[in-house]
Amino acid sequence: MSFVQAAFGRFKQTVTAYAGDAPLMHAAVSACANVIVADGEVAGAEFEAALKGMLADPILEKGYDSLMLEEELYDAIGRARTRAGRLQNRLFIEAIAERPAEQRQSVFLIAADVADFEGISPSEHRALTEVAAALGLDRDALLS
Repeated sequence: MSFVQAAFGRFKQTVTAYAGDAPLMHAAVSACANVIVADGEVAGAEFEAALKGMLADPILEKGYDSLMLEEELYDAIGRARTRAGRLQNRLFIEAIAERPAEQRQSVFLIAADVADFEGISPSEHRALTEVAAALGLDRDALLS
């Protein structure tokens, strides 16, 4: 029975990928945006690192083109400039907290790569801690 369930799970993931997984996409752009804005400046290189990371995710890459992800990331960065917006971004991140560990880890690691572009600053560490907590992950284990 577990073989059938595993096969069905992979089939469902493939169909979801091609249809676009909006909660996963919103979680990824929100996590990246909160990290990008954490140090008070929005660097173009961080934006590009976020896009590159999201397009490397097989589910996001199949469901969204780079223009769609850019637009969503711009919106998430706009939200991240205010406390209420960062809270909204965190709610988008928390929305996938019950997903498989692989998807949650992927979202965290994309955000971590953005933070690590020029070294992770203390404010980016705090943002990554919030992302990890929202996803129910161990930040230190994933960063090592």
